[in-house]
Amino acid sequence: MESPGEQTWPEAREAAGCILCGGPLEKQASDLFDTRFGLAGRYEARRCLRCSLEQIFPVPSPATLKGIYESHYNFGGEKDTLYTRLRERFLFSFLNRIWARVDGDISFHLLRGAGRLLDIGCNEGRNLRIYARNGFQAEGLELNETAAAEARKAGFSVHTCTLGEFDPAYRFNAAVLSNVLEHVLDPRQMLMDVQRILDRGGQVCISCPNSRSWLRAVFGKWWINWHVPFHISHFSAGTLRKLLEDTGYTRIEMHQITPSLWVAQSFIARCFARENSKTRQLRDPFLTAFLMLFARLILFPLLWLGNRIGRGDCLLAVAVKP
Repeated sequence: MESPGEQTWPEAREAAGCILCGGPLEKQASDLFDTRFGLAGRYEARRCLRCSLEQIFPVPSPATLKGIYESHYNFGGEKDTLYTRLRERFLFSFLNRIWARVDGDISFHLLRGAGRLLDIGCNEGRNLRIYARNGFQAEGLELNETAAAEARKAGFSVHTCTLGEFDPAYRFNAAVLSNVLEHVLDPRQMLMDVQRILDRGGQVCISCPNSRSWLRAVFGKWWINWHVPFHISHFSAGTLRKLLEDTGYTRIEMHQITPSLWVAQSFIARCFARENSKTRQLRDPFLTAFLMLFARLILFPLLWLGNRIGRGDCLLAVAVKP
């Protein structure tokens, strides 16, 4: 059996301490594996005894992350499949707006405005089209050249550099980090870089998994948001708020939701995910839709209660640059 962190990718980084504060770590979960793409390797989740941030262990090196993102993650040219056709029709229909109000808006599809908006990690530009429809002058930041090219075909300006390298001649009124912050090796620096490119009074909109989600306890190592080795950090409401305060943001508003899609994906992972194998059922639109409706209609009281007591699956935060 593989030991925690043993993997086919080189250069796993044995972090001596917390990636935020350098504090000592204690084990929270073990034997975590990739339930989505089937990457080899097992990992642990460890919590910092000083600041309470959770992170995977060992932390992948930048070279490792670059390799697995290029080979397994984000847009790779998939077009005109049943999954993508149904997704396209849904996202740009009135049903998506209704669903976002009922189920929760993890991608800020209901956000409206008139200024410049930067979607960090914009992939092939699906969300850019929605933000533009909502009144923003939308631009994207995306390292995947294939995805960026697709977004540019739709008429958007997409920058293919890291956020740290990005130095625009103008400032943005809003920046969206939709399921992005948990992926980076230095979340503190990312929030500082976001503040650098925001205009005064500009806001950052963040969604990320909640480390205190009750679904994590229910599904165990099959919880879809472990997502090793791609999710480096796991935030609670407290650790995310503290990080925003420490990086200079004000007027921080936070709440929690439990998207039915995430519930459905955890169910699918629990039933079908096997080590070293890709879970193809996660791309089955009919199974996913059935489980989403089951979660929203049948499990609604549990999901609502979880959100109310601070144990929802997703954290949403909006904060302002002073």
